[in-house]
Amino acid sequence: MDSTRLAHFKKLLLDELRQHARHVGEEQANAIDAADNEAKETADLALRDVMSELALRLGERESQMIADIDQALLRIKEGSYGVCGRCNRPIEDRRLEAMPTARYDSACQSSIENEKGDLRPTL
Repeated sequence: MDSTRLAHFKKLLLDELRQHARHVGEEQANAIDAADNEAKETADLALRDVMSELALRLGERESQMIADIDQALLRIKEGSYGVCGRCNRPIEDRRLEAMPTARYDSACQSSIENEKGDLRPTL
């Protein structure tokens, strides 16, 4: 992949990284604030615990997205970005535009999903 394309995808990844990092803090703060507002009495402590757990789960999802982006940025640095991790063929630009964190080309991704019996796409 040429340096212009790599710079383009690096920018996409960094933009997504900023967005997800911001969401982690916002979602956790909002859920904790809501729990604090709702749990004014001792009987509402269970609600606060549930809301805190929800905030952590939302944060985990965003944190996984951040980890995927970090891995893609590392692949750019190592020179393996845009190359399928399974067959070593180039990943289609169209796929990378839609999912800049993609580790596999479309054919290998489909094969992986079929092997797992997984109907939802993975990276």
